[in-house]
Amino acid sequence: MRALADFVQPTGSQHPDASAGRPQALRRDARIRGKSRSMTMMTAGETAANTNAVSNDHTDDFVRIGEMAKQFGVTLRTLRFYEDKGLLNPKRDGATRLYTRRDRARLKLILLGRKVGFSLREVKQMMDLYDPTGSNTRQLRLALEKSEKQLLRLQKQRALVDDAIAELEHAMGAVRTMLAERTPAAAG
Repeated sequence: MRALADFVQPTGSQHPDASAGRPQALRRDARIRGKSRSMTMMTAGETAANTNAVSNDHTDDFVRIGEMAKQFGVTLRTLRFYEDKGLLNPKRDGATRLYTRRDRARLKLILLGRKVGFSLREVKQMMDLYDPTGSNTRQLRLALEKSEKQLLRLQKQRALVDDAIAELEHAMGAVRTMLAERTPAAAG
């Protein structure tokens, strides 16, 4: 059965190292365990992505918070916020958040919904109707209904913006005319 998540295209903002075999921090940790011990500065995203290393047998199924943030171009705080709101439900390995394929699909839907102007409440309402064993017609109908309403809102906003642009262009033309009339002709 096809569901709402089936219609979301990959964003293309995949981090180039996201699919690499061994995480960079693990390679860095191996170097640090050697003879020379130097401190390497990392961003918050790298730190979160690279703490509490998970065994390699889970790396294909799970993504850590830093990797997830990089893949989707969001902050760690955003992911935690979505988790607090019940939009994402990562698994835990100690203090490490492990995001599943389902979480990644849900984040794609959240970001798409936010991009087109849905509230998080509306996005959650649509996603919560997903039933992996059902036809999901209720979810699809709700998504279509909300999308039609949002499309009308966006079209009205576009019309208002187009009107504002036209008025501004008209005003700028009048100012240019007034300025040209008041500027003395260049002697030549």
